Amino acid sequence: MSIVETQEHQDLRAAVAALGRRHGRGFDRDTLWSEAGKLGYLGVNLPEEYGGGGGGLAELSIVLEELGAAGCPLLLMVVSPAICGTVIARFGTEEQKREWLPGLADGSRTMAFGITEPDAGSNSHRITTTARRADNGDGADGGWILTGRKVFVSGVDITDATLIVGRTEDARTGSLKPCLFIVPRDAPGFHRTQIDMELQAVEKQFELVLDDVRLPADALVGDEDAGLLQLFAGLNPERVMTAAFALGMARHAIDKAVDYAKTRTVWKQPIGAHQAIAHPLAQSHIEIELARLMTRKAAHLYDAGDDAGAGEAANMAKYAAGEACVRAVDQAVHTLGGNGLTREYGLASLITASRVARIAPVSREMILNYISHQSLGLPKSY
Repeated sequence: MSIVETQEHQDLRAAVAALGRRHGRGFDRDTLWSEAGKLGYLGVNLPEEYGGGGGGLAELSIVLEELGAAGCPLLLMVVSPAICGTVIARFGTEEQKREWLPGLADGSRTMAFGITEPDAGSNSHRITTTARRADNGDGADGGWILTGRKVFVSGVDITDATLIVGRTEDARTGSLKPCLFIVPRDAPGFHRTQIDMELQAVEKQFELVLDDVRLPADALVGDEDAGLLQLFAGLNPERVMTAAFALGMARHAIDKAVDYAKTRTVWKQPIGAHQAIAHPLAQSHIEIELARLMTRKAAHLYDAGDDAGAGEAANMAKYAAGEACVRAVDQAVHTLGGNGLTREYGLASLITASRVARIAPVSREMILNYISHQSLGLPKSY
């Protein structure tokens, strides 16, 4: 992988950055989503034959990062085109691809993703949401019945459906195996309750209850026996896109801090002339650039089909970007002093938002667990 971006990627960055500047802080999410979809940015990673741009995760992560750097990130991009669009494009049936991918590509349809459960946390092996085959009594395929709970599912109220991770019983072994199901928002028995969050975002968080939700047979994505592969095919893009989200936020915060340090004058010179201000900002810039390199590597490996290599790099990218984001926001607020907590500068809200990249979709501690035993070969602690 070249560390220098292609001209196409540089042009994409410039175009998306220009779009972001037109909307900026205080943006209207629906308006920006619609415009980004019409311009082809939301589906840049999806196959051309289904209305996408024919690119990959590298291009989609650029879009999210640049919008975030302009102060108008679209969080649902992490879920709808990156996770759900990727899973359907790679593993969905031809009918599922025709039904969903064009809409996901132009933004006219959206999808949420439900994996986390109250009693499972980061342990996906403890998922208790189950799917059993429905019996019509006539021997015909009656579809599926889903039962279970999910928590911290983003944007269920504004998406058309949710890609739910459940488990089905293996007829040969009797053990449960993961599978993915498309559940329409208005499906009977599919209930949602908004979680009261301190974090203010357009995409609200929900707890879901699946009370014997009946689905047709074609709600199952792809092959029932490929569920685990499909699940991890979606989780790697989630980590890369979370890194891109964090990088955009970090760049936005540092840009504001640098501008302030250049113009705020105390004792006859800008405060940025003082090393106590300049050096921490320079350090944050270095950390952001290092995390950007790892994010690009992870996206490149994923787009090249190296799922194992992408898994390691995606976790590293998410970790590095999350840490860089928290430190960048903290330093930006500190640089502005009291002004850093005012609505005028818009940094205070990032204090809470920046923590998201550290804890979701997987905590930094679980990433360190992954790297310690997958990369370093150390024994597991769990």
